[in-house]
Parts: sequence; C-alpha cells; structure tokens
Amino acid sequence: MKGEKQSDTLSVNVGPMRLRNPTMLASGILGISQDIFERLYNNNIGAIVTKSISVDPMKGYANPTIVPLGNKTYLNAVGLSNPGVFAFSHEIMRNKFVPIVVSLVGSSEKDFPKMISFLDSLNVIGYEINLSCPHVSKMGMEIGDDPEMVSLIIRTIKRHTRKPISVKIGIGSMDVVEISRVAVESGADMITAINTVRAMKIDVQSMIPVLSNVIGGLSGKAIKPIGIRCVYEISKVLNVPVIGCGGVSSWEDVVEYMIAGASAVQIGSILGNSDDTFFNRITSGLKRYLARKGIKNIGEIVGLAHRY
Repeated sequence: MKGEKQSDTLSVNVGPMRLRNPTMLASGILGISQDIFERLYNNNIGAIVTKSISVDPMKGYANPTIVPLGNKTYLNAVGLSNPGVFAFSHEIMRNKFVPIVVSLVGSSEKDFPKMISFLDSLNVIGYEINLSCPHVSKMGMEIGDDPEMVSLIIRTIKRHTRKPISVKIGIGSMDVVEISRVAVESGADMITAINTVRAMKIDVQSMIPVLSNVIGGLSGKAIKPIGIRCVYEISKVLNVPVIGCGGVSSWEDVVEYMIAGASAVQIGSILGNSDDTFFNRITSGLKRYLARKGIKNIGEIVGLAHRY
C-alpha cells in the first residue's frame, strides 16, 4: 500500500493538506519511529502526527506513566519524553512517502524557530503546536491559557515556515473558542481539539496517587463527548478547519466528530490495544456508511450537525 491513493470517497482537505482518508495518528502514541510511521501508513492511516518534539531531549517521568481505567479510558503522564529535535530530524530524514505532521512543544517563542530550522527542509506536510499538555509545567496549559503567549508563538512560527500549522488546544481556564480565535487571528491554519484532560487517580489501599507525577491527562472514551462539544463549538463559530481528537475507537466515532465539524480525526489511546488491521477496519466502516447514505465523499458530512 506504499504511496497508494484511495478513491475520492474518503479523501479530505484539511486546510492546505490533502489526505487520502480522514484518519490521523494522534500525538503521543507510537509517534517517534520512522519504521512505525511507515508501518501505519502501509496499513491505511491517512497521516501521522508525531510525539511532541522539543529543542533538547526530554526524559519524561518515571513509571508508572500510563494507567488503564477500564472502558477504553486511560490516565497518563509520560512527561513529553522525546529525543530532541536534532535526533528526531535524523530519524525522519529518510521519509519519502508518509504524510508526517510534526508536533512541536516549547517553553517560549524562541524555541520554535530552532526546531523549524532542522525540520522545514524535510518531507513533512505541516506542524502541530502543542500548547495544551495538562501535566508538564512551563510547556503546556500555562502557555495555552495565555492569549498573548499563544499569539506570540504562532506569529513567530509563521515568520519561519510556509508549511501549515495547527494549534492543539485543551481544557484550561480559557474558553476553547476564544483561545482558538486568538490562534487563528495570529495565523494558525487549523485547530486540533482536544488534548487530554487534567486528572488523577489514587490507590485506596496504598493511599497514594497512582501516577509518579501525581497529575496526568485523561484520554480515551471518557473524554469523547467533551471533544465532540469543543469541535462543534469551534467549527460553528470560526471559519477554520478543525481536527478532532479524543476518545476515538471506531469508525462511528470518526463520523460523529466529522458531523460535529471536524475535517479529519486523530486516533491515539486505543492503539495500545489494537493490531495492524485497525485502520483498515476504520476505513472499511466509513466506506460502508457512506454507501448506505448515498454520500459520494466523506467531506459532505463535515459540520452537518450545525443545521440544527
């Protein structure tokens, strides 16, 4: 399936990006190895979003970092572990055909031009700017809840690249529509909604928090209704492509996000318990759905919920 084009039934435009189908790997899951990127693409994923990459390597938190909570819901505090932009740029230097969006994270606007200087000449189709990690200080919601910092970072990035950028927002003290508006007015081409939700779990026998970092991010099925709501509100108010993210585990979830207003949908946590046929099953389900509905292209369903 290397480089294979699919029928126009599932192809989507996400801002300036053209994808063969609306599925994307969410940042933070399986997102650091070119070999894995190629394997996923050969198994029918539409595009890859990498783990969040920083200027310097980050070790992350000690184990345990991921805790299953049941019912396809998870709690994690990995700590943005990554090898740093220099090593990562060498990892994807041989990329020839996989549509890769690199997730970038930094503590100030000065970090981003440095990373772009390593990545911009490589075969990447865009950047996702992580301004909403709920459990890493000075890199996550502390930035994403500051409209002036959000604007400064995006304007700085846009001066250093012509590639499209999406800003990944989360649930913080700022209204998701308003922080998205700031991002778009500052030059963002797309919005990704949402990041994990700040949460924690305590073991009642030991009486201590389960995660080594104490606070983590809730992902999976439990947050899907929040993600759907955010995508709906943002796409209803702002004229900008939105990428849905949060709690997707089936083709029905992809459809729901798209009806809410998403142009594409990222899939993350569920992949820890899935095999290589997962994305083929998703796209097969989408095709059957469109055939039953008599819809020629999946883009026709984007935002249909706004009619009501």
